[in-house]
Amino acid sequence: MTNSGGIKLAFAFSVIGELAPTVVLGTGPHGIRRMVPILSGTFTGPQIRGTLMPGGIDWQIVRPDGITEIEAHYSLQTDDGALIRVINRGYRHGPAEVMQRLTVGEAVDPAEYYFRAAPSFEAPEGRYDWLNRYLFISTGERRSKAVTLNFYQVL
Repeated sequence: MTNSGGIKLAFAFSVIGELAPTVVLGTGPHGIRRMVPILSGTFTGPQIRGTLMPGGIDWQIVRPDGITEIEAHYSLQTDDGALIRVINRGYRHGPAEVMQRLTVGEAVDPAEYYFRAAPSFEAPEGRYDWLNRYLFISTGERRSKAVTLNFYQVL
């Protein structure tokens, strides 16, 4: 397949989020249901920076095939006071032994597992409305009590 549309990625920003322990909600028809409360954090990039607001939730379903479906809902507050809503949907998976190491809180090289998502933003008009007009992808790195996400604008 050729890249006739000239798709390129531009780094937008990184988020480092502090997480509460995972809460297992039980097994449902699609797998094990979990939630991970988002406590706080920061984000920074060439055109944007600020704090990850407390109160977000990372909703997860661990499917029978071992893939974790992620749907995180949270808010960013820029250093100049703008509030941005984020919904980030994606997948995390890897070899069973790698995923077990992540589950027990071990540090795992993110090259050993797949963690990608497709975020959508709702930003106010003005300085940050570029977030409303483009597609983005994110890569993730899970730690025992934190997550690092790198966001890229699809050009």
